[in-house]
Amino acid sequence: MDENGADAAGPAGAADSPTDPLADEDVFRVLGPDGSPLPGATVPDLSDDEFRAIYRDLVVTRRFDERAVSLQRQGRIGTYAPCAGQEGSAVGSTHALADRDLISYQYREHGAVVVRDLLAEYLPYWMGHESGTEAIADGNVFPLNIGIAAHLPHAVGAAWAFDYRDEDRVVACHFGDGATSEGDFHEAMNFAGVFDAPTLFCCHNNGWAISVPETRQTASETFAQKAEAYGFEGVRVDGMDPLASYAVTRAAAERARADRNTDDGSGGDGGDGDGGQGDASRPTLIEFVEYRFGAHTTADDPSAYRDPDDVDPWRALDPLDRMEAFLRETGRIDDEGVAAIREEADGVVADAIDFAESVDPDPSDMFDYAYAELPPEVRRQRDELLAAVEEHGEEAFRREE
Repeated sequence: MDENGADAAGPAGAADSPTDPLADEDVFRVLGPDGSPLPGATVPDLSDDEFRAIYRDLVVTRRFDERAVSLQRQGRIGTYAPCAGQEGSAVGSTHALADRDLISYQYREHGAVVVRDLLAEYLPYWMGHESGTEAIADGNVFPLNIGIAAHLPHAVGAAWAFDYRDEDRVVACHFGDGATSEGDFHEAMNFAGVFDAPTLFCCHNNGWAISVPETRQTASETFAQKAEAYGFEGVRVDGMDPLASYAVTRAAAERARADRNTDDGSGGDGGDGDGGQGDASRPTLIEFVEYRFGAHTTADDPSAYRDPDDVDPWRALDPLDRMEAFLRETGRIDDEGVAAIREEADGVVADAIDFAESVDPDPSDMFDYAYAELPPEVRRQRDELLAAVEEHGEEAFRREE
C-alpha cells in the first residue's frame, strides 16, 4: 500500500514494452501497455458490469471526439478541443466519484460528461447555445472554463461550502499543466491546504500547454510535487490507464471525505498550526501523465511545434486498447461484446447530434447572460439585430444547408 491509499505497482519496469514512453517514469499504474495487470498491481475491486461500463464510456467518448472534429470541419460546431488519448483519466476518475460530487470542468474532459450521461444536453454548448452548460450543471458538472486556471478558486470555494454545510461531497477540479503557471492555481492550492477544502486537483499533464512544452512550463521535476508547498499530497499516475486513474482518484476522494481531526470540527489548522494533518480531510493534487494525440483545438496545427513521430510511442498506451485487452484477457468481454458496445456508441453519439441540432435558439439569447443589466452599446446592438430579423425574417439569417 502506498501513501496514496492504493496498492502501488510502482514505476514501469523491464516487463513493459521498450517503446513505452512511461517506462522510466515514477507513475502509479495498474495496466501495462498490453492491457495486462502489472506485477504487484492491485486491480480495483469492481464488478464485471462496472469494468464494462468504464470501457463503454471510453468508446463513447472516443466516438464523440471523432464526430465532433468532423462536425467542426463541416462548420456545424465551433472551435472544439479534441481529447483522443486522454479519455482514460476523465472516464476513470469520474467513475471513482459519487454522483453527488461536483466536477469542475476545464474543456477537454468530455469523458466526464459521458459518464454522467449528459452528452446530448452538453453538445449544444459547442454549437453556441448556453443551454449546454446549464444542462451539465444539473448533473453536478460546473460549466466549461476557457480562462486558464480561473475556475480553480471557484472549485475550492464550492468544496469549502460543502464542508461548511457538512455535506458529504468533494470537488474534482480538472485543468491542464499550463494552469500551474497561473496565480489562480497557487491561490486555490494554498486555500485548500489551509482550510482542508475537500478538493481533488486533477492536473492533466499532456506534455504541452498549446505549443509550450512541459520543460518550459516549470523547473520542478514533476507537477505533483507542487502540492508539498501547500501541505498536502501529490501523486503521479498514468492518465492513459483507466484503472490506475480510477484507483488514485478513489483514494483521493476518500481522503477528502475523512473526518476532521480538530476538537471543534471546524477544520483548518485547529489552532495548532499543523494545517489539519493526521486523520483530517485533506485535498490531493493528482498529476495525470498522458498525451493528446491530436491538436490542442481544431484551430491549432500541432505539426508547427512538435514532431508527428513523437506521437507514435504514446499510441502504444491508448486507453481504449488497454482496457479492451484487459477485459478480453480476463474473460469479461468477447468480439460480440465489443461490437455491441461500438454499435451502442455510434447510436448514443448520433442521437446526441440529432438532439443538439434540433435546438431552435432565440437570437436574443446571445445577449442575455453576459451582464445583469445591458450596457447601452450592447443594448443598441441587440435592438438593431432584432429589428433586422423582424424586417427581413429569420430565414434571411439562416445558413443554407
